[in-house]
Amino acid sequence: MTSDNRIRLGVNIDHVATIRNARGGHHPDPVKAALLAVDAGADGITAHLREDRRHISDRDIDLLMAKLTVPLNLEMAATGEMLNIAVSHQPASACIVPEKRQELTTEGGLDVALGFDHLAGYVAKLQRAAISVSLFIDPDEGQIRAAKRIGADKVELHTGAYADATDGRRAAELNRLRKGAALCEMLDMEVHAGHGLNYQTIEDIAAIAWFTEFNIGHFLIGEAIFTGLADSIRKMKTLMDRGRRRCG
Repeated sequence: MTSDNRIRLGVNIDHVATIRNARGGHHPDPVKAALLAVDAGADGITAHLREDRRHISDRDIDLLMAKLTVPLNLEMAATGEMLNIAVSHQPASACIVPEKRQELTTEGGLDVALGFDHLAGYVAKLQRAAISVSLFIDPDEGQIRAAKRIGADKVELHTGAYADATDGRRAAELNRLRKGAALCEMLDMEVHAGHGLNYQTIEDIAAIAWFTEFNIGHFLIGEAIFTGLADSIRKMKTLMDRGRRRCG
């Protein structure tokens, strides 16, 4: 938990790049969006450089590293190409995520237990480059313990099942996240969360004291169409803070 019990917001700018790439050219600029997000109170910026470059580009990463005044969290697959890019740029953190060419967005968490031997080398090489390493995993005890064994600095728990659940199922998914976050705390491993979170789901999860950061992108970028990016971020942070006050 952060020392003042506040929770950080990392804003994912991938889908600004998605809109840009739909027509080509340079507009809208995800780097400009990142700087606006920081001005609105974002504590960090997240960008996923996919192997197929469907949204964020290599040039975007170059410019983000040059212009950001807050930490960049580089989401990446566990490949040699992405390892080289991360090591050469040295973002504050790298979050290793599963990646499939045919998926619309990240589907589920890494299977750290099954892919332990493959992932271990990437974790170690990133850390040797002074990059803090996170693993994007489901809130499953076996995966959390595998992440600890592999030496990850932190994990990001996949919140998709919680965010997508109907009212009757949401409480059970929230409790699953609570138990996962508590285990991370017991293992002395920083715990983040993200995927699918919105205004309706953020307060309850922000009330779980062990979470230190949420990474949110698609909803904030979509909401910005109606209210502007700064307003969508400020409202999200207000709701996060309101939820956090519930945990004392």
